[in-house]
Amino acid sequence: MTPTRQVREMRLVVTAADYDRAVAFYRDVLGMPERLAISAPDGRVTILEAGIATLEIADPNQAEYIDRVEVGRRVAGHVRVAFEVADAAATAQTLVDAGATLIAPATRTPWGSDNARLEGPADLQLTLFSGPPEVPGSADDGRGEDR
Repeated sequence: MTPTRQVREMRLVVTAADYDRAVAFYRDVLGMPERLAISAPDGRVTILEAGIATLEIADPNQAEYIDRVEVGRRVAGHVRVAFEVADAAATAQTLVDAGATLIAPATRTPWGSDNARLEGPADLQLTLFSGPPEVPGSADDGRGEDR
């Protein structure tokens, strides 16, 4: 018997002290389309489209390995946001020009993608990844899904 899928959408909810800067960065610079924006007396929220959402769960050893490959040392907290983009290096530069902090430039990973690491608004650590598409059943070293 196949289990029924209960989850239809995943949202990562981030509280940003500088709301306007965070919205402008992720919507206007990174190019995430706005799905909904609500402004009320109690506050504001903007929901941005992020394409396909996945939840990647790594054990501490894998998280340390990914950091070592992408940055050279352990730097991420327990949450890191990864975005697939057409060109990790070019997108990283665009984000740096818009105020992000570059942690590590685009680096070729053992799993065949180019990954860059940045610190973005709302204190989010970001991985930008680009590279060959995943091929189901292809051989890899089993060391990372976000390439």
